[in-house]
Amino acid sequence: MDQSQIEQFINDGFLRIDNAFPEELAEQGRAILWKDTGCDPDKPSSWTQPVIRLGDYNQEPFRRAANAPTLVDAFDQLVGIGRWLPRGSLGTFPIRFPSPNDPGDTGWHAEASFQGADGSWRLNVTSTGRALLLLFLFSDVGVNDAPTRILAGSHLDVPKLLEPAGANGLSFIELAQRLDNSFERPMTLATGKAGTVYICHPFLIHAAQPHRGTSPRFMAQPPLLPATPLQLYRQNGSYSPVETAIRRGLFS
Repeated sequence: MDQSQIEQFINDGFLRIDNAFPEELAEQGRAILWKDTGCDPDKPSSWTQPVIRLGDYNQEPFRRAANAPTLVDAFDQLVGIGRWLPRGSLGTFPIRFPSPNDPGDTGWHAEASFQGADGSWRLNVTSTGRALLLLFLFSDVGVNDAPTRILAGSHLDVPKLLEPAGANGLSFIELAQRLDNSFERPMTLATGKAGTVYICHPFLIHAAQPHRGTSPRFMAQPPLLPATPLQLYRQNGSYSPVETAIRRGLFS
């Protein structure tokens, strides 16, 4: 990536990487996922649920997609060399099907990254447990195919909400209840061809939406885990773009 792309990530909170992994890997991955849905790809009558969530997948197509060279380079540039953990799998797949029914999970939020002492899933200002949010498109996703909605720049609103809560942070529900300013941010849809990846700041506010198209949407949404905790006060000033964005949100 060049400096303009890095600055775009800091300002907008995400980057779209086209052709991040080969389309044939996406096709191989879909074949595995279709079997686990219990649905028939050739019989829409079998698509009876608006969303089916499948667990972690570590088969070769998913491992290769997660470690595509373009993505590895991007992780080094955005998080820092040696500051993130390679993935051996991809996380949950929320597979969305064309449906008139409300999927029940379309609220605006940032992803929680660690479990608190009370069992709630939480976020804090140093993003304990998450260096990036990644959206891997394993099918072509158009505007009617339930693309993830993204509020560009919303990650800059989050640090000032989290900082007073200290290391314990806020639950993702508590944070979602305080996002009024973020709703004024411009909305982007995570569309693209199979093989596209959206690299997102861990604080980026986003939301699902109902599927109004004709073909199911296959997408993985794993975290990139940190190898070392994010630091917002480095003596040498060697901040990663992820850290720089948090600092910009805190001090601007």
